[in-house]
Amino acid sequence: MLGLWLENNQISLRDDIAQPDKPNEALIRIRKAGICSTDLELVKGYYPYTGILGHEFVGEVVEAPDASWIGQRVAGEINAVCGQCEACLNGRPTHCENRTVLGIANRNGVFAEYTTLPLENLYRVPDTVPDELAVFIEPLAAALEIQQQIQIRPTDRVLLVGAGRLGQLIAQTLALTGCDLHVVARHSTQQKLLSARGISLISEENIRQGKWDIVVEATGSADGFYLARRAVRPRGTMVLKSTYKGEMSVNFSSIVVDEINIIGSRCGPFDPAVRLLEKREVDPGVLISDQYKLKDSVKAFERASQAGVLKVLLEI
Repeated sequence: MLGLWLENNQISLRDDIAQPDKPNEALIRIRKAGICSTDLELVKGYYPYTGILGHEFVGEVVEAPDASWIGQRVAGEINAVCGQCEACLNGRPTHCENRTVLGIANRNGVFAEYTTLPLENLYRVPDTVPDELAVFIEPLAAALEIQQQIQIRPTDRVLLVGAGRLGQLIAQTLALTGCDLHVVARHSTQQKLLSARGISLISEENIRQGKWDIVVEATGSADGFYLARRAVRPRGTMVLKSTYKGEMSVNFSSIVVDEINIIGSRCGPFDPAVRLLEKREVDPGVLISDQYKLKDSVKAFERASQAGVLKVLLEI
């Protein structure tokens, strides 16, 4: 089959990849897939991975251990877990000690004609949710994980640092809580999208230091982290929603003195993500910058890596 292969920090389109065939897993024909920042960082060497990239997708089940799934349009959780390790048995499956991760760790991804996943990873996509929106279920779930981890009240002053691919989804979901939300967005396209939804923007110069109850850092940069740290109030909460390449110098003494809560956040709940799309309470479709065919996926990556570009989709 055709697929986009990563090896030694180089991507190439290959037509000699064997169609996946894993016992007790569903075979899924990919319909659309999205390029995210993690994919771009993997190419740069963020994590040592060789294989087919991609983990955001909507597809159709063509073979399955349970025939009722065949023909269903689906999205899927990216962590395939063992169900037997300490983390799994204690309700922390996304931290399974033996997990494989779609397009990231020891499992080929979705920038190909087919992929496989266990049935327990799959979620049916309602007929009313088109492919262009369904492809956002995984990152939208990641945005919603913040609200799984902390309670956000309408009275909370919340600052979001970063309004890229994931930051836009975080902003849309946080706005639904009724909190006093402000977003730092550097690019004009990002600013226009937020303003169109009535989400308040704030410049870095106008951020009052030490006054924000909750600060979400979604840039994955040292500058973004330091800005978030300066903004959060004593006994406030910082949510780190991006992975950081390399190491940073952090003043942990000030974090202890100010009693700052720091929370790492990644994968999230699919069911509420599907419901939000079905009810049209969020609109990730506005983030689509371009769509390419799989045969043009190398060009699609070039486009996705350009400054200010949001979501680039691959049509399989």
